[in-house]
Amino acid sequence: MYNGYERHATAFIKDITNQCMLEKTDQFFAPQIVEAFTDRRFTVEEILAQGEKVIARVFMTAVHAGHFAGNAPTGRTVKATQFREFRVIEGDIADHRGWFDTATLLPQIQAQ
Repeated sequence: MYNGYERHATAFIKDITNQCMLEKTDQFFAPQIVEAFTDRRFTVEEILAQGEKVIARVFMTAVHAGHFAGNAPTGRTVKATQFREFRVIEGDIADHRGWFDTATLLPQIQAQ
């Protein structure tokens, strides 16, 4: 069931001025992602809303241009999953947090 809040989260993700916030997570390696992956773009793949909570599955597409998790730059374009949780109150995003899924990222940059 949709309550309209999913469109607020989608607009937030699509707004390029919010990209620096999408790059931040509580994960210790988040700053390394910013340094190692350039030309980052975020797109919404799936979004679910219930009450004031909105969960989005977001794809980050980027170029592997720096060292990450012991892997030298490959120059490959990668697609990594990020999950974002938003709390929307009266149409405004009150807070949000995110998690990168490294299981979708690491196989793309490791030596074959």
